[in-house]
Amino acid sequence: MKKYINTGSKDTRSGFGVGMTELGHKNENVVALCADLIGSLKFDDFKKNHPERFFQIGIAEANMIGIAAGITIGGKIPFTGTFANFSTGRVYDQIRQSVAYSDKNVKICASHAGLTLGEDGATHQILEDIGLMKMLPGMTVINTCDHNQTKAATIALADHHGPAYLRFGRPVVPNFTPADEPFVIGKAIMLNEGTDVTIVATGHLVWEALVAAEKLEEKGISAEVINIHTIKPLDEEAILKSVAKTKCIVTAEEHNYLGGLGESIAGVLALNNPTPQEFVAVKDSFGESGTPEQLMEKYKLNNQAIVEAVERVIKRK
Repeated sequence: MKKYINTGSKDTRSGFGVGMTELGHKNENVVALCADLIGSLKFDDFKKNHPERFFQIGIAEANMIGIAAGITIGGKIPFTGTFANFSTGRVYDQIRQSVAYSDKNVKICASHAGLTLGEDGATHQILEDIGLMKMLPGMTVINTCDHNQTKAATIALADHHGPAYLRFGRPVVPNFTPADEPFVIGKAIMLNEGTDVTIVATGHLVWEALVAAEKLEEKGISAEVINIHTIKPLDEEAILKSVAKTKCIVTAEEHNYLGGLGESIAGVLALNNPTPQEFVAVKDSFGESGTPEQLMEKYKLNNQAIVEAVERVIKRK
């Protein structure tokens, strides 16, 4: 099994900030809009270096989306930034009408997604955002796994024409993807080849999937681990090729199992190759206040939960 090394834990939102700083220097059409969360979204350097291209909208997220849509008409590439809950649920009508339906080149960038937002609790821990965004026609949906991949995805989005949703998080997590790894929208990344089970993970659960694969190897189970950073468009070819070999699959995500990555993959399998599947995801509930570690443990979103799901699905082959 290929070993991935944590080169130093970092938060994914800082990867977004670094990516925005680089974009600011290399692409004069990139514009940033923020809903009163400059520090949380790591917009500080972009604002300092490009004040004429940074707009503080305030706590007016719907207005921010409308402004961003309008800015695209002049050829600019707006990146909006606020918490995931406010980036999607609060402004869904504006995204649907002004961005998706109108096919505007807006990049909706969302930090503090999922349970790992932590102590702020259920009102801020959105677990439905991937589902909300993937249902919009033409919307690209990306959920990155670490600092390096978030930076790469941010930069790649500037060259991708069309509405897009970029989801990342608040906590410090292992940074293990190569700093120079190309980010190709819609292309899954094979992290470990295996023969007994396919583990497909996204976001913070990718590292947990790698840890789970090591534990499974000790049990004599060969796990294939795939990083799905792009929920839409989904790399169906990579998924179908893997399950044709392993005959079973576990999906892992920091999201409600309704509407998330697992549901998308279940649809692909149902149409092409019905396969036993287990979901590691939140089971149709809201979150609560707690540390990220406490919440991931309680809601069974960790490597041990993945191991247990693998053991269940293998019995169903």
